[in-house]
Amino acid sequence: MPKIAIVTDSCASIPEPILNSLNIHWVAYYIHRGQEVLRDLVTIQRDEFYRWLPTASALPTTASPGPGDYLELYQRLAEEEGYEQIVSIHMTSKGSGAYQAAKAAQSMIAELLPKLRVEVIDTLNVSMCHGWMVIEAARAALANKSMEDILALVKRMIPITHMLQTADTLKYLYMGGRIGRAKHLVGTLLNIKPIISMDNGVIVPLGTARSRKRAYEMIVEKVEAAVGFMGKIKVAYVHAAALGEIDKLRQMLESRLNAVETIISELSPALGVHTGPGTAGLCYYPVEA
Repeated sequence: MPKIAIVTDSCASIPEPILNSLNIHWVAYYIHRGQEVLRDLVTIQRDEFYRWLPTASALPTTASPGPGDYLELYQRLAEEEGYEQIVSIHMTSKGSGAYQAAKAAQSMIAELLPKLRVEVIDTLNVSMCHGWMVIEAARAALANKSMEDILALVKRMIPITHMLQTADTLKYLYMGGRIGRAKHLVGTLLNIKPIISMDNGVIVPLGTARSRKRAYEMIVEKVEAAVGFMGKIKVAYVHAAALGEIDKLRQMLESRLNAVETIISELSPALGVHTGPGTAGLCYYPVEA
């Protein structure tokens, strides 16, 4: 069986122990903070970034890795580590240029190393929804599954993997231009907690609540409506400097659903720019086993 590498980028927000244990390869996003050019999770870490962000007078901007970043990784994986095939998995192409950059690198590597097979996937999602697809692909690769099996697995996950999250404000999404179809919620009162998700790669509003507790209840209700009471799911609890909020959401969810695997993930700074500190939510998909 050909040796298959799984590639992604820092916005998947996969916890480092999982990246290491599953041999997942990744490329860092860029964060432009004034005159500084930072590399996500390389030259700027979560704790430092989330302490600084509320004090910022202007939001940093983010940029996806360029074709050259992916090309460099693809070439190294093939020439130095002996990989014959690569599955490169990326966040929604409607919110980032990473997918397009990886596609450009795919064309470039085909000329340099024509025997190397690279497949690039647009997850149409973000955060640990994107991350779950990477994790399951990496597990399949370690189990010596074929390229076709891995591609089919990820494509099955795309329509059933969902993100739901809330925050105290949508100003970061709005200021960063990532608000999608939730723009009309920006002007809501500070005591209104918006609930957002993604639909076909675009941020969408799912409603509002008057407290975080009610927002979490609504999130759990939506998951339960989708998979049934005590339905089996794999869930990643995601947050931005809000670990205590995750404890509350987890207690609510796991009293009504059967979480067969759980991960707690703090968003990478390149995502946190757009959500802001205090964001909490989950990414899940239903499982049969």
